[in-house]
Amino acid sequence: MNDHVGYQAELDEIRNKLGFDFMALALVETAEFDYVIKWKYASGNLNDRFKRIVLRSGRGIAGLVFKTGKPLLLSSVRDQMGPDSLFRYPIIKSENLASFGAVPLWNDARVAGVLLGGFRGEEQVDEARLEALKQCVQHGIGDLNGKELLLS
Repeated sequence: MNDHVGYQAELDEIRNKLGFDFMALALVETAEFDYVIKWKYASGNLNDRFKRIVLRSGRGIAGLVFKTGKPLLLSSVRDQMGPDSLFRYPIIKSENLASFGAVPLWNDARVAGVLLGGFRGEEQVDEARLEALKQCVQHGIGDLNGKELLLS
């Protein structure tokens, strides 16, 4: 999973293809007693603060998607999330996202990463765009194969 050029190029391609303002890829790393999830790659980012965000399972956008293995859609941060809860989602604040969708990235029947696409302006992530994100990860990204279920 050290293929920086491969992940970055694929992320740039997906963002351009789907028309998102911002796209990020979080990958799971093993920590001393648990897993941590870190935003490793971004396309269309305003700054590099995303690299300093470290989440545990169930925390933040990437942590929730990693823990549940299900997509997360927030079509309007302003309408669906109170200002007090923004501190729990640092990627929203650091990238000034107004709308986002995030999907799990599977590898051999385990969630190994999270792909997030978002908008900063009036455009919103809806069910159709979330479905397009899901389609992109079904075939895998980088060395993650996208296989949710393995049949033996």
